[in-house]
Order: sequence, then C-alpha cells, then structure tokens
Amino acid sequence: MSGEALPVVLASEIEVQPEQQHWLIEGLWARSAIGLLGGPPKVCKTWMGLDMAVSVASGTAALGHFPCTAPGAALVFLAEDALPQVRSRIASLCASRGLDIQSLDLHVITSSLLRLDLRRDQERLAQTIETLRPSLVLLDPLVRLHRLDENSASEISGLLGYFRGLQRRFDAAIVLVHHSSKKQRAHPGQALRGSSDLHAIGDCNAYLARDGKRITLTIEHRAAPSPEPMQIELAGEDGGEGVHLRVVSEATSLSLEPHLREQVLDLLARSGEALTRAALRSALRVNNQRLGDELEDLLQQKRIARTAKGWTLS
Repeated sequence: MSGEALPVVLASEIEVQPEQQHWLIEGLWARSAIGLLGGPPKVCKTWMGLDMAVSVASGTAALGHFPCTAPGAALVFLAEDALPQVRSRIASLCASRGLDIQSLDLHVITSSLLRLDLRRDQERLAQTIETLRPSLVLLDPLVRLHRLDENSASEISGLLGYFRGLQRRFDAAIVLVHHSSKKQRAHPGQALRGSSDLHAIGDCNAYLARDGKRITLTIEHRAAPSPEPMQIELAGEDGGEGVHLRVVSEATSLSLEPHLREQVLDLLARSGEALTRAALRSALRVNNQRLGDELEDLLQQKRIARTAKGWTLS
C-alpha cells in the first residue's frame, strides 16, 4: 500500500483558543459557526437575521443585548423580499441604533434567484464570499435556495456539506433561515421541517416561537452553555423608522415541556426499575406524541436510557 499519511498532532499541541476569540456575537453566535435560525412563518426570523448582520457590520449589540465581539463585513441574501424592502428594514435597524447606513459594511446579493443545489450558483456564491470575506453570511430562507427533497437525508446532506465547506474555507459564520412546523415538540430543533440532518449541522441554532404577542428566543450551542430562553419583541412605530427587535426579559414559564421533563425523571427515579412508555403515559396522563418527543430529547441528552424492559435513568 502506498500513499501519503494524514497529518496528525498530539492533542496537547493544538493551539488553545482564548475565550474572547470564541464569539462573533457573544452568547448568540460563535465565530465561524454554521447553524439555523428557525421558527414558523411570521415570527420575525428575517428581522432577527438582519439584526445579527447589522450587529456584525457595525460592531453594535444584537437585539441591544448580545455584544458583537468580532465586527466585520456581513453578506445577506433575502429571497422573499424585494430590494427596496431589504433596504427599508436595514435602514430601520440602523435608525434604532443611531447608525448611518452609508457607513455600514453590509452587502446585499441582488440576484433574484440563487440555486445552491446547482454547481454554477455554488461557485458564484463562493466567489462572492472570497471577494468580500464577510464574517457573517445570512441566507433567508433555506427553502428558496434549492429544489431538493428536504425530508431526504441523502439529498439534503450534499447541500449541507457545501455550506460546511464554505464555512471552513472562508472562516465565515453562516446563518440559514429555516421554517419549522406548527407541531409542538419538546425541543424546538425537533420541529424544524425536513431531515434531522438540518438540526444536527448547527454549531449554533436560534429558534423563535410566538405565543400571542410574545416571541420566545431559544438559543443552543454545540461548544458552549446555552443561555436561558428569553422574551423579545418587535419595537418601534409600525411601518416607520426605527423598527427593531429587542430583548424584553428572560422567559420564566415557556411551556409545559420542562415540567413534564421533571415529571418523567422523577417517576423513573422513584420507580427503581425500567418503565415502558405505556406505563409512563398511564402514570403521567400525557399525550403519547408529547411524551415520545420528551423521551427522545432526554435520550439525546443522555439523561435516560432505553433498555429491553423500558426506560431508566442513565
């Protein structure tokens, strides 16, 4: 057998990344992180994505709450908004922060169509990123960027591999805006439409959910603790200058799922033996789908284990 061996180093020889160099937007998005900004329609996902882009391009705090620790250029593509509307939104965010849009290092792709399942458009986007070297790339929404079957892991994995390649090649953070279903899930990542590979690729993910006038922001990180969910709102005069998202408060009672989670863990702890799903459902008197979602979430967190006799604590 011939060929060149792969390069390796001892783990101790890998350079340590200082904590202050980990974040692009502290607590919200890591440097060079790829991930999804998810939620149902009409929940301000585009406002959120643009807020992040303006934050990076100006060095100001995202949502007036998360400091930008690594300012740089930002590149956005909004497939569902006309260019005048894109400018209007950005100008509104600038007005809310006292920024001059003329000095903003934020670039907008003006193509009416971008098909990133096609090699030609993949190469065009890569060339654009290579030219501008943005710190953050916002693509909104993912469903308008391809014609693949999002439920097919084999089809969607190639597209996600392309995004991962961009992130590694250009050291850029990539934010993919994506829709979620209307079904309630124990974890918001489980509600994303399509293959589970979409959720799995995220180094950082952010989810928006609306309950009446309230919007809940949930953030998760692969390599850092996730903050508590918080309430945000769209502030400013409707249709006027200065419309922007802002943090209102931390969410203290977001849903029944955390309560159910503790009930499941408590019941398994008190039982002293494995319990079947049917036994759990009967004891807790809970919807079968909701219980199943919670069990899967706890399993992924390695807080419980599935055995031949049922569920137990890990």
